[in-house]
Amino acid sequence: FWLQRSFFCLHACLDPSSAPAMPSKLSTAALAGAATYCASSTLNAFVAPQVSQRAQLTSQVGLSQQHGQASAGPSPTHIGALALGAVGVAACAAKLGKRASRSKVVRAAVKEFTKMPATVKPGVVTGQGLVDLLNYAKEKGFAIPGVNIVGTSSINACMEAAKKAGGPIMVTFSRGGGQFIAGKAADNTDDAACIAGSVAGALHCRAVAKLYGVPVILHTDHCQKAWLPWFDGMLKANEEYFEANGEPLFSSHMLDLSEEPLEENIAICKKYLERMAKVNLLLEMELGVTGGEEDGVDNSNVDSSRLYTQPEEVWQVYEALSSVPNGQFTIAAAFGNVHGVYAPGNVSLKPEILHNTQKYIKEKLGCKSDKPVSFVFHGGSGSSTEDIQYAIKAGVIKMNID
Repeated sequence: FWLQRSFFCLHACLDPSSAPAMPSKLSTAALAGAATYCASSTLNAFVAPQVSQRAQLTSQVGLSQQHGQASAGPSPTHIGALALGAVGVAACAAKLGKRASRSKVVRAAVKEFTKMPATVKPGVVTGQGLVDLLNYAKEKGFAIPGVNIVGTSSINACMEAAKKAGGPIMVTFSRGGGQFIAGKAADNTDDAACIAGSVAGALHCRAVAKLYGVPVILHTDHCQKAWLPWFDGMLKANEEYFEANGEPLFSSHMLDLSEEPLEENIAICKKYLERMAKVNLLLEMELGVTGGEEDGVDNSNVDSSRLYTQPEEVWQVYEALSSVPNGQFTIAAAFGNVHGVYAPGNVSLKPEILHNTQKYIKEKLGCKSDKPVSFVFHGGSGSSTEDIQYAIKAGVIKMNID
């Protein structure tokens, strides 16, 4: 219920059919508040169940107690709850007048949250620090929330909530969000406004992120083949920033070429990763299709078979991208996840696909790690708490909140 409600609230705020072309001060404030509140509701629902629910989940999906951890210490699920809780505290408290009760939750989160790797510092995290943070998430069993933003107010809301909850946050720019930051009247020839707005938002985040005292990942969302000029423009900005500062402007970017043939998808991703690796940028790529609609891309009527990625396909990607020197990447493998607002039970999520894939690739590599692949999770609305947590146990290190 809370998962559905939170996604529905933010969807309603972002529905262009019901919103003015440019936001008023009031609607901008409401949007930032809704973003934080919706994230809070979502994450509390699927990562921080009540004590009785935790006991039930322990028997269902094998949480930390089954691995022999002492009950007095923080389990991977507790750590995951705290990290994922980073997206949501501030606006709900201010709006509903429950600051006192909320502040108790925040204080508890800060007190219990474990220390980050030494390479992970407050502010924007890139390069080795980013790799260490994602590996830490996989090791401890939590997923970092990736929140889509549309302006400085929503960027700040994410970082404020992260500061209060004591965990990392991923600030995510979509192509449309970048254009919105630049202004709808700005000339968007060759994606100029989309590029300029995304870069401007990243620069804003860099200017203030350290003041919030939490690790911030700067990321961009789905980029299909027709949108590669946007991607190219941001890579140029990264290369210029790297030359001046020794690190990229963003932390990572996503290429979504899932509508292309698998071989072409892999070839283009590898080509871009070779360029990105030179400036320590991480690539997120997508396999299969995430159903539903997001940022003007509608996959509502896609063949259901394309919603489920096969282990052999993931292995083809892993093998190709691992060959890139200094190449770092994550994979958004489709396992039934769908963009949009759906009641629980209407989405057939199959996280066992991720578990089977990890096992398959471990056997291919002959490695000791049970989770050689870092997965990301798109389209979580309508998914059960158990499925989401089971996906995290399969190596999901980031989950999107739209």
